[in-house]
Amino acid sequence: MRKQFLLSGVAATALIALGLPQGDAAHAAVLTGVVSSPEEGPMEGVIVSAHKDGSNITVSVISDDKGHYAFPADKLSAGKYAISIRAAGYELDSAKTLDLADAAATSDVKLKKTRNLAKQLTNAEWMMSIPGTDDQKRDMINCVSCHTLERIVRSSYDSDGFVAIQTRMSSYAQVSQPIKPQPRKEFSRSENPEKRFRKMADYLSTINLSQSDTWSYDLKTMPRVKGRGTHVVITEYDLPRKTIEPHDVIVHDGSVYYTNFAEQFLGKLDPKTGVASEYEMQVFKPGWPTGNLDINPDKDGKLWIGMMYQAAVAKFDPKTEKFTYYPVSKERNRDDTQLNMVTLHQDLDGKIWTNDAGSQGILRLDVNSGKYEDLNPIAQLPGGRDQHSFYDIVPDERNNLYLTDFQSNYIMRVDAKDFSTKTYQVATPNARNRRGHMDAQGRFFFAEFRGNNIGMLDTATEKMTEFPLPTKFTSPYDVIWDKNGDLWTGGMTTDRVVRLDPKSGQAVEYPLPRDTNMRRMFVDNSTAIPTFWVGSNHGASIVKVEPLD
Repeated sequence: MRKQFLLSGVAATALIALGLPQGDAAHAAVLTGVVSSPEEGPMEGVIVSAHKDGSNITVSVISDDKGHYAFPADKLSAGKYAISIRAAGYELDSAKTLDLADAAATSDVKLKKTRNLAKQLTNAEWMMSIPGTDDQKRDMINCVSCHTLERIVRSSYDSDGFVAIQTRMSSYAQVSQPIKPQPRKEFSRSENPEKRFRKMADYLSTINLSQSDTWSYDLKTMPRVKGRGTHVVITEYDLPRKTIEPHDVIVHDGSVYYTNFAEQFLGKLDPKTGVASEYEMQVFKPGWPTGNLDINPDKDGKLWIGMMYQAAVAKFDPKTEKFTYYPVSKERNRDDTQLNMVTLHQDLDGKIWTNDAGSQGILRLDVNSGKYEDLNPIAQLPGGRDQHSFYDIVPDERNNLYLTDFQSNYIMRVDAKDFSTKTYQVATPNARNRRGHMDAQGRFFFAEFRGNNIGMLDTATEKMTEFPLPTKFTSPYDVIWDKNGDLWTGGMTTDRVVRLDPKSGQAVEYPLPRDTNMRRMFVDNSTAIPTFWVGSNHGASIVKVEPLD
């Protein structure tokens, strides 16, 4: 069943005149001004956002080295707008609204020092601020999959309280967030809490408010972006419910499709009109957590989706708006069965790979028969499931499978013909390798979530390369490249999109207007300058990032 939501948005739909420096773009701007404060005068790197009354679309730009900001004329139509900003340590001097007519307008933005800096900090800035070793801080990154670190540091739990909290948290599926927790059906993750959680509990009780009404450390912020990091327009499309968690986002035939990580729907957004649609999916296991993860198109334009705890893979036909389902067999359907990823070269052999994150097994689906082959390559790694866990699965051009090891430091290859395996060591310890993609040259790019790098395995030479990210604790989740060879990533901590040139190692960061828990990334190469898309997994919105150069 399809549900559609008509959400009023900006009337203009044309693309920006991309490729122009920000100064030139300002000549065709509908709204311009200067951002300043008494402390700094004109301010560079301040995000200025405009949200039209009754709209689900917010457009943001960033002030340049003279404090100047400019909204392109094709991004804001006539109407009443609320203006907001994001700049750590500052807030608007007073509430600001504007009535825009068809003619260009000028309005300066005055800022003042905030009295509540803690409310503004990103997860990365909390990790920069709190005392402790880098390893202790990096142990907290799994927490941001469900909520911000602010919830931890503002709490008053002692060590015993945190053991109890972590035990309860581990009983929730990773599709949860505070407004919609979803209990697991298997509870092995919460066994032996004293052994599993005491060390972390002891640490957390030293950085929160359990011993004092104030924090014993200074709050630190990241420097605002400069230069090319300000040459961007950001558009955010709010979705119709706060419980929607857009996880994987792709652009397909001009529409934006996203998997809902919390609910059994496939989502679709028309970026020109602001119309959001939902396609209801079958619930195979009532009472189990709901939500979808991976989404990939096949050569015929059908979309394949991993249905996670519903223990199935789905194929969606955008033309007929119908689903075809491939559930696992009754015997294979366990309490913890969790089919997350769907990766395909079925045009080669009619087979589709998926993974069972519950058993850490790899399944291969024969599309014609609907039957799965069950593999257990993790048994070939030293320590087995106790020391390793597979996260992403990515095929090469021959449908051989490459697996990222989240718990340890390996990339594994599974041969499509004889299922033989080979492992490759990642240099950074405890890298926690997450999502990735294979390019046409056979280079497997992947995100090192804990290692704070982009990794690359050249499958032809079997050489491994790592590209460090510019900001500490970025915690990249995924990586994708554009037609110019730049690598794009982001994470759950900095609220910054990273664009990295692998030849020079130089990176540009584009800051986002609000807390944006980023998962899978997508680059649309059909635009003159590649356009970046991502979901705000906890913000119920889709984000488009359009660089100007």
